Amino acid sequence: MIEKKIFNDTATAFKLKSDLELNRALLLFNVMGVPSLIKPGIFLTKFSLKAKLPIQPLIKNTIFDQFCAGTSKEDCKPVIKEMHQVNLSSILDYSVEGKKTEKEFDSAFHIKKDLIQFAREETEIPFAIFKPTALGSFEIWHKLSSHINLNDSEKEEWKKTKARVENLCKEAYKHGVRLYADAEESWMQDAADDLMEEMMEKYNTEKALIFNTFQCYRWDRLDYLKELHSRAKEKGFKIGAKIVRGAYMEKENKRAKKYGKKSPICENKKATDLHFNNVLAYCLDNIEDIAVFIGTHNEVSNYLALQIMEDQGIAKDDPRVWFSQLYGMSDQISYNLANKNYNTAKLVPFGPVKDVVPYLLRRAEENSSVEGQTNRELNLLRREKKRRKMASEASKNDVRKQA
Repeated sequence: MIEKKIFNDTATAFKLKSDLELNRALLLFNVMGVPSLIKPGIFLTKFSLKAKLPIQPLIKNTIFDQFCAGTSKEDCKPVIKEMHQVNLSSILDYSVEGKKTEKEFDSAFHIKKDLIQFAREETEIPFAIFKPTALGSFEIWHKLSSHINLNDSEKEEWKKTKARVENLCKEAYKHGVRLYADAEESWMQDAADDLMEEMMEKYNTEKALIFNTFQCYRWDRLDYLKELHSRAKEKGFKIGAKIVRGAYMEKENKRAKKYGKKSPICENKKATDLHFNNVLAYCLDNIEDIAVFIGTHNEVSNYLALQIMEDQGIAKDDPRVWFSQLYGMSDQISYNLANKNYNTAKLVPFGPVKDVVPYLLRRAEENSSVEGQTNRELNLLRREKKRRKMASEASKNDVRKQA
């Protein structure tokens, strides 16, 4: 049977955190635990950066250092090496968002290609990652998803976008590196799904190297996965499925209301959890056809995955199953799974401080809105601080007795 208190081991979870880092995390999660502070904080941060006020050092020493490993991939190396010493892998993510020009898309492509090469060279990095709208404009993805005809210049733009995606997949395949595409808003996602299915059909004939992301707060994802599975069996390719709950809930619901459409999002958290767990079970039940990357901070879903793996006789280190959480969050899951020899990786963001701010603000907003997430983080951090204090006092008493 699966050990039911595996995620309560704070000594393992925070083994690599210094007392200073532990206190910083406590401060940040305390702030994020007060939702009324988040929106004003986000506004002030954006205003200060736009006004070119000198707040970047403050950002760097607080929220940036909590959720990012550095400003460059070289900066990240010490963190990557340190985590790998405790069996925890890393996935480097150049977390710069909101770019719009062809020059910026080309730059992002070369950075992602370089990260595939980096993953090939570094055994600590099992996956590379890209965001579709980092390689081509959101408008193009949206028009294709909405079946809107492109004009000649847009057709040329799409041709370049598609070439960037295919070249990344080709590079990953050539070097045997797993590569996944992040999911984004539902109104651009159909085009991304179609293209990633095309890439899987082309490059996943023997094993899953190319992965697409399934946002399971969308109520249609299990049906879509089943349909994709049917096509994959017919055409003879493996599915790479990164499964997450999702990151654009408020935006999705607001847009659906604006246009008088049914929301693509499950009606509540309970329905989302059930849907995620059903997608998870479907993937593990079909492990011969579907490699699964389980990206969740939900402890119940992780326990479910462990139980299904045990029931199905899937080895802890089966290369078709990976667990992952974000750097700076849910260390009780990541480090304890790694300690039990499950394939586990942290998504490790990096990039220039100013350019990474949109990612950081989203992390703060999500932590404040996800029910129970911040409280769980805080309780575990406090428990670890208390454990260290008691261990220190016990050590001092032992020294006195020996003296």
